[in-house]
Amino acid sequence: MLDNAIKTQLSAYLEKLQAPIELVASLDDSDAADQMRELLSDIAALSTKVSVRADGTDSRKPSFAIGRPGEAARIRFAGIPMGHEFTSLVLALLQTGGHPPKVDAAVIEQIKGLGGNGAGRYRFETYISLSCHNCPDVIQALNLMAVLNPGIENVMIDGALFQEEVSARQIMAVPTVLLNGKPFGQGRMTIEEILAKLDTGAAARDADTLNAKEAYDVLVVGGGPAGSAAAIYAARKGIRTGVVAERFGGQVLDTMAIENFISVQRTEGPKLAAALEQHVKEYEVDIMNLQRADALIPGDDLHQVRLASGATLKAKTVILATGARWREMNVPGEQEYRGKGVAYCPHCDGPLFKGKRVAVIGGGNSGVEAAIDLAGIVAHVTLVEFDDKLRADAVLQAKLTSLPNVSVIVSALSTEVTGDGDKVNGLVYQDRVGGTTQRIDLDGIFVQIGLLPNTDWLKGTLALSPRGEIEIDARGETSLPGVFAAGDATTVPYKQIIIAMGDGAKASLSAFDHLIRSPAPASIVATASVDPDQTARSDSE
Repeated sequence: MLDNAIKTQLSAYLEKLQAPIELVASLDDSDAADQMRELLSDIAALSTKVSVRADGTDSRKPSFAIGRPGEAARIRFAGIPMGHEFTSLVLALLQTGGHPPKVDAAVIEQIKGLGGNGAGRYRFETYISLSCHNCPDVIQALNLMAVLNPGIENVMIDGALFQEEVSARQIMAVPTVLLNGKPFGQGRMTIEEILAKLDTGAAARDADTLNAKEAYDVLVVGGGPAGSAAAIYAARKGIRTGVVAERFGGQVLDTMAIENFISVQRTEGPKLAAALEQHVKEYEVDIMNLQRADALIPGDDLHQVRLASGATLKAKTVILATGARWREMNVPGEQEYRGKGVAYCPHCDGPLFKGKRVAVIGGGNSGVEAAIDLAGIVAHVTLVEFDDKLRADAVLQAKLTSLPNVSVIVSALSTEVTGDGDKVNGLVYQDRVGGTTQRIDLDGIFVQIGLLPNTDWLKGTLALSPRGEIEIDARGETSLPGVFAAGDATTVPYKQIIIAMGDGAKASLSAFDHLIRSPAPASIVATASVDPDQTARSDSE
C-alpha cells in the first residue's frame, strides 16, 4: 500500500510516539477493506508502539479507529486516508501517541475547557473527498480536539466510498461537518473558527481584548499574499504592525494548483498560505485572525477600523488588502441550493457527483478547466457560457472538445436554479439569440465566473471604481491620506498572486514613507533607513 520512500519517512515520524497506540479496524469483504488492511499492516510494521486489531464493530465498513490500548478511541477514519488526507492520518497517529501539537497554549486550554473538561459530548461526523484541499484542515482540527478533550470524537467519512450515506443525508459539498447528527459547518474551517462556534463567550472576550490594543503605526486589513507582504515589509522597518484578517491566506486557500509563482514550479494554495503565515510570524506582527472588518472611519491623526465583533482598532496608517471572493450568478435558487448542488470548487465537491449530470457556468479558463476535471468523474458536463464564444485558452478549448461527455452551450443567460426543496434538479437559461427559455436536468451546478472585490464595507468611505475596486495610484495610495491598498481588491490590472505580493510591499513602503514625512511619532524607530524618493532598490528591505 505504501511505497518504500513513504515508509521510510513515516518510520521516522513514528519514532516520535511517546505512548503505545492501537489501530482497530472494522472490515468487510470489499476491495477497499483489503487496501485498508494492507495500509494498517504497513503502519504497524514500522513501529513497535503501534498494534493492529481487526475486531472492530463500527457500522461503517471499512473503517478504523486510532486510540490508546484500554481506552475508547475518539478518532476514526471511514475510508482510506490517502491523497490530501494522508497528513491527517500521520498527525492523528502522532498526537494520539503523545507527540505535542504545534498549537498555541491558549487554544489548547480552550479546547480542554469545552463542555466542562469533558462533561459534554461532542460527536463530529466530517464528510470529505480525497481530492479536497480544504478538508484536511477541518479533519486535523477536529482530530486534535478529540485528542485533547475526552468529550470530543470525530470520524472522517470519504463521501466517494459511502455514497449511499451521502445521498441519504443530502451531502452535496465538502467538507460538511455534523455535530451530534445536526449540521454544524460547511467549507474550510480552522481550529479557531470551530472553537468560536462552540465557545459562545469567546467573541465577547476577544472584542474586549481588541478594544484595549494601542494604536498601530501600520494596520493591514487582509491576510492574503498582498497583506502578508505588506506586514513583513512594515515589520522590517521596526514599526508597530498589526494584521486583521477574516481568514489568513484569503482566496489562496481556495486555489488548487499554482504554477506561475516565479522560482516555485508548482505548489498548492493551502501550502502557500501556511508559508505566508509562518513568514509573517517570524516578525513582531500582531495577527488578529477570524476578524471581519465592518467599517473604516477616517481621522486626522488616527484612522479606525471597526470589526463585525464590535471591537475597534486604531492606526496611523491603514493598508487595505481584502482581496476578492467568488462571483455568484445572483439568480433565484442559487442561495437556497448553495451546498445542496450549487458549488464553487470542482476539486473539492466533484467526487460527490460521480456518475451524475452537472453544469459548469463560465467559459473562461477556470470554467473550462473545471469542466475538463469534472468530465473524468461525472456522467456528463454541460458548460454554459453567456458570451457567443468561449474565452478560455485555445489549448484548453481543444482538450474540452475532445471529451465525449461534454456539451457546450453559448449565448446563454442563466436565469434560475431549480430544485426539489432538498437539492438541485436543474438550471433554467435564456437563449440570447432566439430568446427562448430552456431547462437542463442536472444534479449539480459549478459556478466559475470570476471574482468580486471584498469592498462592500468601504462604500461611501473612499473612491471605488464602477466595479467596486479600490482606486489607487502608482504608490498604492487611495483617496484618503494615510490609507493605502494592494492586491485583488484594487484597480491594479491582472489579478495574480505575484502581483499582489509586489503591490503589498509597495503599499507598505508608501505607508512608511507617509509616516516619516508626518510629524514624527515616537514609535517610529529612529535607526530605520529609507530612501525618501524610494528610487534605490534593496533586496534586504
